[in-house]
Amino acid sequence: MQATPSSSLPLWLALILTLAMVIFVRESAVIVCQWAGIEKAANIVGLVAMFFILMAWRLLKGLPSWLTKASNTLLVDSGFAFLPVSAGAGLLLFALGDELWGVMLTMIISTLIPLWGLALLANHWLNHKNNKATIDEHKGQL
Repeated sequence: MQATPSSSLPLWLALILTLAMVIFVRESAVIVCQWAGIEKAANIVGLVAMFFILMAWRLLKGLPSWLTKASNTLLVDSGFAFLPVSAGAGLLLFALGDELWGVMLTMIISTLIPLWGLALLANHWLNHKNNKATIDEHKGQL
């Protein structure tokens, strides 16, 4: 990740600027989606817009270090917000009755297949990198 040196902003100001940017992009997406008649798509439109804005910013100027620091802090601290949601979802799972096993099987399969694919890709990448290093070593010895 490319970060540009910037004036060292205090963390509280970096957090406020980052949150203001997120809120602005999300609310802009809500307005655009309401205008287009697709109100339910506002969150995903905002997410995609923010992705493209940050990618363009990174490619053109490089991301400032305050943005990286503030977003890392927000991501770490917001992880605690998911604990009550996860506990509530766990309680609701047991209220499903006969559908519990179908839901659990779906969750397990939809988790294991991507993990299996990721493991295959990682194994291929690591073996390819190790094989290339070994070949380079042998070329150096010849």
